[in-house]
Amino acid sequence: MRILITNDDGIDAPGLEVMYDIAKGLAGPDGEVWTVAPAFEQSGVGHCISFTHPLLISQISDRRFAAQGSPADCVLAAFHKVMVDQLPDLVLSGVNRGNNSAENAMYSGTIGAAMEAALQGVPAIALSQYYGPRNVQLNDKFETARAHGLDCVKAILDKAPWEAKGGYRMFYNVNFPPVPAAEVQGMRAVRQGYRGDRRFGMMPADAPSGRSFMWITGANQQDPSGADTDATANLEGYISVTPMRADLTADDALEAAKAIE
Repeated sequence: MRILITNDDGIDAPGLEVMYDIAKGLAGPDGEVWTVAPAFEQSGVGHCISFTHPLLISQISDRRFAAQGSPADCVLAAFHKVMVDQLPDLVLSGVNRGNNSAENAMYSGTIGAAMEAALQGVPAIALSQYYGPRNVQLNDKFETARAHGLDCVKAILDKAPWEAKGGYRMFYNVNFPPVPAAEVQGMRAVRQGYRGDRRFGMMPADAPSGRSFMWITGANQQDPSGADTDATANLEGYISVTPMRADLTADDALEAAKAIE
């Protein structure tokens, strides 16, 4: 198997090393693992692409490249430059430092890379490691993803559906729970959740020069997101697996919206 890995935490992020090991185990001795990842951290950029300026890409070593752009840029660079002679069979994005459950999925560069791969016609899975009081002090904060990642990806490839709908190909969002590896309860296929009124905000800060800056502030990540949803499953010790497509249409409202015609 020929696998591309990328992330949004950057080429030197420890989670990318975990992802490489997962991909290597999946590819096998006769397979190939290629890396095209951002040269610097790109957390929170979502499905952004560098549409208005060129992209610098540098080869670091054999099958390992850094691109000065977003995770989606990295997928495009791989498909149209680095691996153009033979595209990957699978794209794995992550392992992200922190969860991409619930509303976090909308901001995630990790998921943005998987989405771009799916739009390019290649199967893709985004993987993220949830943090919380039960695992944040571990020596290896990616212990759970490291221990369960390979089996999880194999299960998705072997058993989960991949069919397209309306031309939009499926991809998967995986979140490993904020518990030590030995305390994982299993895997659950669940919907993307919503944590309620837990929104991103901004905090002003004035520099000594008198200039004004704003810091993005996050919300409590230990709140559940409703029954049969990702964050709730994660907080209960389960690996969440959520099928996704790039189609943002609210199908349940479409018929009622025809009243405008």
